[in-house]
Amino acid sequence: MSEPTNWYVVKGRSETCQILTESELSMTSHAEKWGPYATEGEAIAKRVGLIRAGKCQPM
Repeated sequence: MSEPTNWYVVKGRSETCQILTESELSMTSHAEKWGPYATEGEAIAKRVGLIRAGKCQPM
């Protein structure tokens, strides 16, 4: 049985937001982050909301 994965939405220097797992998060530099989210789907929904709110640029 694997450990549960937490998902994060992170905003980089390019103003785009990516969805990363907790392990990937520790390997990147980021300006802002949102999370943790229990599922990737929740993180995707948050990213869409951030794009619509103008906080992130689409990729």
